[in-house]
Amino acid sequence: MEDDDILDTSDGAQPRPQSLMLAFFGNHVLDEGDLCVYSGSIIDVLGRVGVGEQAVRSTLTRMVNRGLLRRQREGRRMYFGLTPQATRVLEDGRIRIWKQGAVNDDWDGAWTLLGFSLPDSWKRQRHDLRSRLTWSGFGALYSGLWIAPGKVDVAGVVSELGLASHVKIFHARADEATDIELMIRDTWDLESIAARYVAFDKRWTAHLNAGAGDDPIGTRLRLVSEWLSTIRTDPRLPARHLPPAWPARPAQDTFRHVAEQTAAPARHMARALLETTPSRQDGFPISPTASCHAPDNR
Repeated sequence: MEDDDILDTSDGAQPRPQSLMLAFFGNHVLDEGDLCVYSGSIIDVLGRVGVGEQAVRSTLTRMVNRGLLRRQREGRRMYFGLTPQATRVLEDGRIRIWKQGAVNDDWDGAWTLLGFSLPDSWKRQRHDLRSRLTWSGFGALYSGLWIAPGKVDVAGVVSELGLASHVKIFHARADEATDIELMIRDTWDLESIAARYVAFDKRWTAHLNAGAGDDPIGTRLRLVSEWLSTIRTDPRLPARHLPPAWPARPAQDTFRHVAEQTAAPARHMARALLETTPSRQDGFPISPTASCHAPDNR
């Protein structure tokens, strides 16, 4: 996954526009073939979750500048599609959300250690590396030595950041003299991680108790954005070394319940609301036909 600026998540209940935008493209574009979505459709959908038109347009521009989206003009209309970088970000997030889950019951005792030493002037590189390591489940054991549970493949991340010559990666097991639970408490802020799960569970349990509502597409955008923001700070530490009644499991059950409840209705609503067109390369469509719905002439 990308750094803090790309993920653009927040600690509060309301995700930031870029987080919602990524959730929108992940939910409604990633698996629909190579297509672009009309800006007016994006404005309509994000308006359902409280993001104003100017904020949507600013977010689209920022994401284009960051290489996460590409523009495509059709007449007087502007459409937006995913770049390879955004596709990788979304696929990585999908694995974390839907395949790995928030509970690590099958840890085999292995740890990944990563040591790095960067010049003092490389502030941006250091920030990017630490952000990517955090998303990959690492915590700072010491200043330049980070650790994550399991065998984590971070060679690609390091290479992509151009830091391969400044980083050393090891896979190891802790000696029996090491107090793993103490190490975990010293390396990660368990209280903060737990509080985020409790807040998420409380918020979305209340939603379930209140009924499904009539806006599944907006509900699902908020749900996925908030869940990704919640699990992003969780390194999936081994469950057997966590405090009793760790709140990740009930929060995950609640997430999956709401996700299942909204999946089909949100998909049907998106097909009715979104105007899309095939993505083009060098001026030619990549797919043979457009999928266009409900044009609003903006």
